[in-house]
Amino acid sequence: MGTPKTTKKSKKKQNPESKFHFDLNLCSKNNDLRLAISLYEAALSNNTRFNHHHFNALLYLCSNSVTDPSLKDLALEYGLRIFDHMSLIGIVPNEATITAVARLAAAKGDGDYAFELVKNIRKYNALPRLRTYDPALYCFCEKLEAEKAYEVEEHMGSVGVSLEEPEIAALLKVSSETGMEDRVYGYLHKLRNLMRSVSESTAKVIEDWFCGGKASKVGEVNWEVNRIKEAVLRNGGGWHGQGWIGEGDWVLCRTNVDSNGECQSCNEKLVCVDIDHAETDRFAQSVASLAMEREVKSNFSEFQDWLEKNADYNAIVDGANVGLYQQNFSDGSFSVSQVDAVINELYNRSGKKWPLVVLHNKRFRAIVENPSHRKLVEEWMNKGILYTTPTGSNDDWYWLYATVSLKCLLVTNDEMRDHIFELLGSSFFLKWKERHQVRYTFVKGNLKLHMPPPYSSVIQESEKGTWHIPIARDSSSEQSAISWLCINRPSVSKAHDEVVKTAVTSQNSDGLCCNIKLLDSGKSVDGSNILYGNQDLSQICDNNTTATTGKRKERSPSP
Repeated sequence: MGTPKTTKKSKKKQNPESKFHFDLNLCSKNNDLRLAISLYEAALSNNTRFNHHHFNALLYLCSNSVTDPSLKDLALEYGLRIFDHMSLIGIVPNEATITAVARLAAAKGDGDYAFELVKNIRKYNALPRLRTYDPALYCFCEKLEAEKAYEVEEHMGSVGVSLEEPEIAALLKVSSETGMEDRVYGYLHKLRNLMRSVSESTAKVIEDWFCGGKASKVGEVNWEVNRIKEAVLRNGGGWHGQGWIGEGDWVLCRTNVDSNGECQSCNEKLVCVDIDHAETDRFAQSVASLAMEREVKSNFSEFQDWLEKNADYNAIVDGANVGLYQQNFSDGSFSVSQVDAVINELYNRSGKKWPLVVLHNKRFRAIVENPSHRKLVEEWMNKGILYTTPTGSNDDWYWLYATVSLKCLLVTNDEMRDHIFELLGSSFFLKWKERHQVRYTFVKGNLKLHMPPPYSSVIQESEKGTWHIPIARDSSSEQSAISWLCINRPSVSKAHDEVVKTAVTSQNSDGLCCNIKLLDSGKSVDGSNILYGNQDLSQICDNNTTATTGKRKERSPSP
């Protein structure tokens, strides 16, 4: 027995509108513009009733076909005619409609119309997306209409649409080709803020700028080392954002960075990039605000007051996480010895400074009930090592707040993916964790701390104005997934090094002004005025800047 041939019967019973809908969907699936236009013309002749889906499908096919030279004219002619037809019969466009028509306008070279469509999209109760802006933006960039491209970017920002790498690369390219050096500098920093590495095509745009004649002529001839240094510290390391430094030709090189972060081309050492001071302060305030909503407010406020008076810690230890590590066997319990091993290792690494262990009060009471542990815990308390959080509290809030507010290290294997961390958002959380989290292992009772990496694989701008840009290779490559583009001005590096060297040999002189001046040759240095304010010179000359905590105050006992 065969199955009933219901499909053929149902097709025979299709009305003209259903058949048009079915055939048009097949054209969309097969990307067949010519057949779709034939169907459209036939539907017009038959007075077929059109709906929103029909118009969007036709416009989508037209906008997709403009890249085919043999179909471009046909796509443009019918695409704009179909949009006029849609408007004539009163069908309201949506975002997909506007995006398709904007693509058609851009393919025709009419970026103004493409942009006008986006600006008026709200009258259709629709919201633009990145793809809606792309046609106008790319059209203006390709025609070197830089100011109009910047206007598109500004409009995107006003409605909360963010740029991604291709859009930044297009804006970087048009800025480079029109000689807008400040814009180039700004878009490099937008890339730095957005991307951990760039694509090969974006790297080519960057190389073209630095190899051009305009790039060699831009930059501040007189600059203050102290101002640049302070900006780097304030920004969390890895960039200063103060503009181009010096003058002269740039040297570009594809290179590698060794395991310690040293560039194999210019020998500069890359740094582990942290979030900037303003972000850190906002982060700490956010943690405190959320903690007070979910904790007993007076308890957390008491901890904040205590921490302010006891701010001289370089590391915070998540006591529960360390004590319960690998204790999930039948006889396992909280391991005081593991916590003590972490405490002593941090003490020895930090130049004899004790860390702060945060532990829940319930856990603390269980530990001190054991006579063999009580003496050790009392030693911790006497040294100001231990803070016990109140009954009913979540100790995660306490150790997280302490780490953020003191800008120090956190010893925990917690991946920080729980609900409380989701509340904080993730825009900068990964960067913060990379810089501050210390993971650990115990192998046969032996502790090994896994410190933060010596450098971050992100775009970096050094105090000398040198750029290091990681480029993502094809994932199928047998080589390292990242290569580096090193971009530096040898004359600036030499001038900077000579001034720093002069400062180091004159450590006893104060009250001078720290300026570097490159003479026309790019080789001479005017180092007559050098000042590093009240900063320690060894810190000024150290590329691996570390976060510092507040001044030690008289320590009050932990509650």
